[in-house]
Amino acid sequence: MDKIFLTALTTETVIGIFDREREIRQKVVIDLEMMVDLRRAAASDAIADTLNYRAVAKRVLAFVEASRFQLVETLAEQIARLVLLEFALAEVQVTLHKPGAIRHSQDVGVIIRRRLADYAGA
Repeated sequence: MDKIFLTALTTETVIGIFDREREIRQKVVIDLEMMVDLRRAAASDAIADTLNYRAVAKRVLAFVEASRFQLVETLAEQIARLVLLEFALAEVQVTLHKPGAIRHSQDVGVIIRRRLADYAGA
């Protein structure tokens, strides 16, 4: 399976469990690896035959900016669900970074991999 990736989509959102975190917007950085079959697009050289990664980026950023989750795990899960269902992909890997969340650490986050089948009935 081929892969389209987006690296370091950066925005701010309300994320965290502590009272202070619920009152401020914090930086999050998102990496996406979207598994797609690119053979048709490669043969046709047409945007209609591939995943429009600009559309994915815009949709994910808008979703994250409007969200208010407590856990990075929940935000990552919801990003995966959105990308798979709205863009009809078979599989996605979401890496969600919350830089500066832990003192003396550059970064903290989660990496999840989900398949469309994980959301059967959604």
